[in-house]
Amino acid sequence: DWGGQTVVVPVSAVKGTGINALLEMILLTADIQDLKASPERAGQGIVLEARKETGRGIIATVLVQNGTLKVGDVFVSGSTWGRVRSMSDDRGKRANESGPATAAEVTGFTDVPEAGDTFQVVGDEQKARSIVEFRQQESRKKDLVPTGARLSLQQLFSQIEKGEVKDLAVVLKADVQGSLEVLRDAIEKIGTAKVKTTVLHSGVGAITTNDVLLASASKAIIVGFNIRPERNAVELAEKEQVEIRLYTVIYELLDDLRNAMVGLLEPTYKEVSKGRAEVREIYRVPKVGTIAGCHVLDGVIPRAAPVRVIRDGRVVVEGKIVSLKRFKDDASEVRAGFDCGIGLDRFQDMKPGDIIEAFAKEEIAPTLN
Repeated sequence: DWGGQTVVVPVSAVKGTGINALLEMILLTADIQDLKASPERAGQGIVLEARKETGRGIIATVLVQNGTLKVGDVFVSGSTWGRVRSMSDDRGKRANESGPATAAEVTGFTDVPEAGDTFQVVGDEQKARSIVEFRQQESRKKDLVPTGARLSLQQLFSQIEKGEVKDLAVVLKADVQGSLEVLRDAIEKIGTAKVKTTVLHSGVGAITTNDVLLASASKAIIVGFNIRPERNAVELAEKEQVEIRLYTVIYELLDDLRNAMVGLLEPTYKEVSKGRAEVREIYRVPKVGTIAGCHVLDGVIPRAAPVRVIRDGRVVVEGKIVSLKRFKDDASEVRAGFDCGIGLDRFQDMKPGDIIEAFAKEEIAPTLN
């Protein structure tokens, strides 16, 4: 739109405009770039989505980009392989083959492929197995290479002990591979300098007992998106006291995880003055000790609040009230403008002119920033 080589077509689903222009531009681009496919070749394409269903196994939506995909073809996709057991078109009807530029729902995978993996038909099972084994070995080698940005478990544990880093561990399960990848990236990105989020394990399908055992051993929470846990997993989670959270909306999931991260932080406190009283007279009461006759200057003096004695602008002592009376009656609090008698715990050296200040510590909710 700004003079580049990428065609831009404004469309609106609300107004229903721009669709015909978009189709024309797609055909024009295909003609200009001479984009062609041969239906005679072995099928190849890309995985758009993948999921695991009870009774049907692993199902992937595949876009055939070249060649023809047929029922019975042996294929390789990323780090998994399989044989096309059944195929259906975009309308859900059974199909025996899918040609170029068509999408098909395919069953027969040995494992759940990643969204975006290439999909290619090969000659036989032996070739498919050897290709997948090589790719899995290469993937393991990459995982073993240390990266400077990652913390070792020992380093992370020592930082957590020092209070430098809190860690929220998550076991993530979702209905399809595309949702799983989006959630995994989003969960890892919500970590901050104060709290780290770690996805210990992620997978497609129902929450199983293995997920619960992993969460129990690592003190993690289990998060499920558009799936349900197995009955055995629910019973084991109750026994092991593992929390399982199920969601159907992504932003609700992320909001709850942020709240859980806040819960890992220690709260901070601020001090709030409740009231001040001036000592006017000192009374010595047998078997009781020193009682200060006071006049409340401002605020309120609660019996349960901690207090400090201020003399000549300096704090003499901090303590608590053991006796608060109005005349001869016990009082829970005394407000400004009234006189009262105050006795402090383990402090007898009060003098006329001292200020007794009552205060409280209010909790400030921690933040991730």
